[in-house]
Amino acid sequence: MFNITNLKKDVESVITNTALTHEQAMMNLSAIPFNYVEFFETSREFRELYEAGCLCTMTEGNVTYQPRYALPNYEKLIREGCEFLRLDPPTNLFEAIQTLEIFYRHIPSVTHYPVYLGSVDKLLEPFMDDEHAYELIKSFLVFLDRSIPDSYCHMNLGPEATRAGEVIVEIETELQNAIPAITLLYDPDITPDDFAKKCVLCALSCAKPSFANHKEYSKIYHTPYGIASCYNALPISGGSFTLSRVILSRLAERAKDSEHFVNELLPHAAQLLCEYIEQKIEFLVERTHFFGSNFLVKEGFLKLENFTGMFGVVGMNECVNRLMEKEGRPDRYGYSEYADQLAVTILNTLKECLNSFESKYCDCTDHHFSLHAQVGIDSDYEISPGARIAIGSELPLYDHLRHCGKVHPYFTSGVGDIFPFDSTAQRNPDAILDLIKGGFAQGMRYFSTYSSDSDVIRITGYLVKKSDIAKLDAGVAVPQANATWGYYEVKNSKIYERKVRSL
Repeated sequence: MFNITNLKKDVESVITNTALTHEQAMMNLSAIPFNYVEFFETSREFRELYEAGCLCTMTEGNVTYQPRYALPNYEKLIREGCEFLRLDPPTNLFEAIQTLEIFYRHIPSVTHYPVYLGSVDKLLEPFMDDEHAYELIKSFLVFLDRSIPDSYCHMNLGPEATRAGEVIVEIETELQNAIPAITLLYDPDITPDDFAKKCVLCALSCAKPSFANHKEYSKIYHTPYGIASCYNALPISGGSFTLSRVILSRLAERAKDSEHFVNELLPHAAQLLCEYIEQKIEFLVERTHFFGSNFLVKEGFLKLENFTGMFGVVGMNECVNRLMEKEGRPDRYGYSEYADQLAVTILNTLKECLNSFESKYCDCTDHHFSLHAQVGIDSDYEISPGARIAIGSELPLYDHLRHCGKVHPYFTSGVGDIFPFDSTAQRNPDAILDLIKGGFAQGMRYFSTYSSDSDVIRITGYLVKKSDIAKLDAGVAVPQANATWGYYEVKNSKIYERKVRSL
């Protein structure tokens, strides 16, 4: 319900915040009205669970007017150009980079920045005969860091090794920037070990690239996929209409026991959230301008049929442990086969719930929503991302990888785990690559790492510099928009206490 006093407080909290740049303040202000204006009715039961903090709409407000995550077909852009932006197909490396830089400026998302930059190595590889390739690509990467100040923007590499990919990894190691995030689409049958090890060394240095299990992700959709935003696996030429989530740990507080949770509370909450997601998608597609008039759709860079809806999950660790306490059992998530089996039962229940709800749209996922291990938001407290084991409770390394293999396959639109290593790991990239190969063979879908002495670290699914966190702590504005999210995650989620591994 509209409340002028609350609206004034929200506006004032933005315009008096000295740790925001002008652009960050402008974007924060633009989001405020959507928290007060409703365009469709929600059920009393949904509102009750929403107000109790069991369901969450992920800062989108009550409506959206553009897809949350868009993955344009950049190969089409390089091949054909863009009529709306008066861009001809590039003929050399300078033109290819300039074309991408201009195009990125016009990609909408929940952050107002592009969340997917494409498989940039493949886009640039045809033009790598330029004698100034290194300098041009370095300038391009600096441009991205300064003009898209948000590490939800995500570049893909691989799975093949390319000269462009080698140059990007070399320059990122040198620059030490948090932006953009990078994922190597890794397949040990395709990706040469030499290139993969260079990626490992770069990751230890600046928390990127992460490694995605390309062999498994490439089976999910009927079209090529990309990794966008935090680690979201979505169809190219499409993406995700919207993302909402269930906070399992808070829902578990209402349960009498595991049976009550799995058989009654969870299916009911999932149904309510699915209905809400569907309402939001129908409003976006049928009543807003985007799919009817945006040039990305009209020229075929994005296609309605390649979008899905994302059903997010957080707090599995705390959910399982709380249910064990209610049953008087000593079992704990990750440390007990009984507790882990409960987690698997919860995931199977959610899978059944999503498969039983049919969406009018979401063609690319057979008219069902996609399960997503959501990374959390800055206000989360004692709520672990997705199905991760909580910080401070990490398992021994090999056991932890095997545990990831149990839960990762359920999350078709993205999941990941983070394994920091001490500085000595720089001397043994072969060992970390073997860990990745072993984890993927066990079912793991996404592996991230960084070194304990790196300034750039992975917060939950995005990258932030520790030096920027320190500046925000002193009330000094920093260019990267989501450093503010990282600041509160560090305060609330013990990010700096994450277990550092040794080889």
